[in-house]
Amino acid sequence: MKFIVSSAALSKQLQQISGVISANTVLPILEDFLFEVDGNKLNVVATDLESVMRIQMDIESKENGKICIPARILLDSLKNIPDQPLSFNIDKNFAVEITTGNGKYKVMGEDPNNFPKEPAADDTTSFTIPSAALVTAINKTLFAVSNDDLRPAMTGVFFELHGDHIQFVATDAHRLIRYKRTDVSCPESDTFIVPKKPLNLLKAVLPMNQDELTLSYNKNHLFVKHGSTQMSCRFIDARFPDYKVVIPANNPYKLLLNKVGFQSALRRVSVFSNKSTNQVALNIRGNELELAAQDIDFSFEGSERIPCQYDGEDMSIAFNARFLIEMLNAAISDEITMELSTATKAGIVKPTENDSNEDLLILIMPLMLNS
Repeated sequence: MKFIVSSAALSKQLQQISGVISANTVLPILEDFLFEVDGNKLNVVATDLESVMRIQMDIESKENGKICIPARILLDSLKNIPDQPLSFNIDKNFAVEITTGNGKYKVMGEDPNNFPKEPAADDTTSFTIPSAALVTAINKTLFAVSNDDLRPAMTGVFFELHGDHIQFVATDAHRLIRYKRTDVSCPESDTFIVPKKPLNLLKAVLPMNQDELTLSYNKNHLFVKHGSTQMSCRFIDARFPDYKVVIPANNPYKLLLNKVGFQSALRRVSVFSNKSTNQVALNIRGNELELAAQDIDFSFEGSERIPCQYDGEDMSIAFNARFLIEMLNAAISDEITMELSTATKAGIVKPTENDSNEDLLILIMPLMLNS
């Protein structure tokens, strides 16, 4: 089998899908790309058994065939080859010879029949979503996903499909993000949990524009298609917690803050907090908010006052400052509202303004105040 392809184009496409390949694989062949030549089209596949990414590109070829090529050495070599046509020549023993204008490189490939089969897209339900909408949803939820493998349901983002909207929910039991899009229509109400890794991969390869993506799903897998790039991944087989019960129905006290000013003060004061809890206390008195942190072990202490608008009784409540700073990044408005009730109940953070077609709710559990 022989084909000719642009080195720059091949390098760019392989970089897009190389993130699927794990550093520590259970099967040596999972360290390879599967090359499939069909006419003048080259399909390249990468997988870690849970997720599969596939790209297609134009080449020059007079015959069809398949070969598995080690990913790392191919990527490393392409980085150092200037843009030019590459000639791939594969013999019957799976030896690969790559020829450039003034160089020749050899690598041993593997039998493509040993490469894992892709999941079949059978009995799927499909809908479309703007690329920017999905990327935004991933950006606003992924950081709140749990890393605790003992609670697998929380290690992914919960997709909640409805006829007139779609919701994305992520939680690690300390914080919760619910992001809603009303510009997406789903054919039926459904739910599934998508793991963190494939969402990170999608975030890296999808454009921040209004391109229409096709999302299809069946009982076990999600399939995403954008142009010549396709991805499939296995759902997390677990029941997502009933997140609605933890969202307070009535938080009567309203605290209005400038987002950037609040974030900056949190960063400054949290330097002096205990490094295991990152606890910062919010002491609200009238129209002034005092942020206070201390680390008793090292006799560190810091506090700062910022103006606010507050409607409620004076109160003190403590939060993990690192969580709060991260969560505020999800709000795009200049001002945010914190809805509070008592020092032991969850606080709700909402941007004062949302983009059209979207709604964001942030929930954060308080910490026990230092006595």
